[in-house]
Amino acid sequence: MRRRDFIAFGGAAIAWPRAAQASEMRRIAVLTTFGDSDALAQGWDAAFRKGLDESGWHDGRNVKIDYRWAAGDADRLRAFAKELVALQPDVIFAVTTPTVAALLRETRALPIVFAQVSDPVGLGFVASLARPGGNVTGFTNINIESSIGGKWLELLKEIAPAVRRVAMIYNPPTASFAGYYLRPFEAAGPASGVQASAAAVHSDADIENAIEVLAREPGGGFVVLPDTFTGIHRDQIVSLAARYRLPAVYPFRWFAEIGGLLSYGIDSDDMFRRAASYVDRILKGAKPADLPVQAPTKYELVVNLKTAKALGLSNPESLLSRADDVIE
Repeated sequence: MRRRDFIAFGGAAIAWPRAAQASEMRRIAVLTTFGDSDALAQGWDAAFRKGLDESGWHDGRNVKIDYRWAAGDADRLRAFAKELVALQPDVIFAVTTPTVAALLRETRALPIVFAQVSDPVGLGFVASLARPGGNVTGFTNINIESSIGGKWLELLKEIAPAVRRVAMIYNPPTASFAGYYLRPFEAAGPASGVQASAAAVHSDADIENAIEVLAREPGGGFVVLPDTFTGIHRDQIVSLAARYRLPAVYPFRWFAEIGGLLSYGIDSDDMFRRAASYVDRILKGAKPADLPVQAPTKYELVVNLKTAKALGLSNPESLLSRADDVIE
C-alpha cells in the first residue's frame, strides 16, 4: 500500500468511531410530578422539546426520550425514579422539587437537570448556585433574594386595599422549601397592615376549608405558593376563590388564565426552553458540577380584569401600566 493511501486509510479508521459516536442514539429520561394529560405539563414539555430541537436533538432521530408522569402520587414518583435510574440514561430532566429529591435517593452519579425547583441550596441538592458540585444543576424558581413572598402580599394589597387577613396556601409534603417564601411574606404583613399567616393543606377538603375560613369575615384574601400540589389543584383553588369572592394572588400566569385575579411569577415556558440548553451541554460532555444553577430572567405580571370586576375591585392605573398582560 502506498504511503499516501495508508495515511488516508488510517485517517478514515480514526474518523469511524467519531462518526459512530456522533450518530449514536442518546437517551434522556424525564420525570415529573404532573400527569401526562395535564395541559400545563404538556405546555412545559412542548417548550422543553422546542429547546432540544433548537439544539439539534430530535426525539426518535438522535435521542430517545423516556417519560414518567407521577400525577401527584408520591409512591409512584419514588417507583418511577428508581425505574428511570435503572435505564442509565445520559441525562435526567427533573421537573419540580419532589422529583429531584426522589431521584437523589436513587443516584448521585447520573447527570440531573432540574426545572421548577425552589431553594436547591437549602434543600441540599447543590452545594451553591455558582458551583453545584455534584450531579445536579438546573433552573430555580427564585432569584438570589427571596423577597417575592413579600411582593405577592404587596400586590394583593394594591389590587384589594381592604384585605386585612391573608393566608399563604401550600402543601408541606410537596413544598419542603415553603419557609423560603413564608418568611418574607409574614415579615411584610405589619408594614402592609395585614395579618399574614400560613395555611397548610393536604387535600381537596383542606383547600376548601382554608378558603372558607378566610371568607367568614370581611377582609380575607390569600396567596398561593408555587408547589406541585397547588399546581395540580389550580382549577379547584381558582373556582373556590370565585365562589367565596376572595381576592388572591398566584405564582404563575396560568392561574390568571383560568380566572385567577392576579399572578406574578416566572415565565415557565422560558425556563423549560433554557433547561433544554443544559441537557444539550451535558449530552456534549459538560458536567452538572460545572454548570451554575440559573435564576429566573423573566417575570410576568398578569391581571384578570374580568375577575376584578366580578369581585367589585377597581384596578389602579399604576398596576395596569406595569402589567405584562391584562385579561379582559
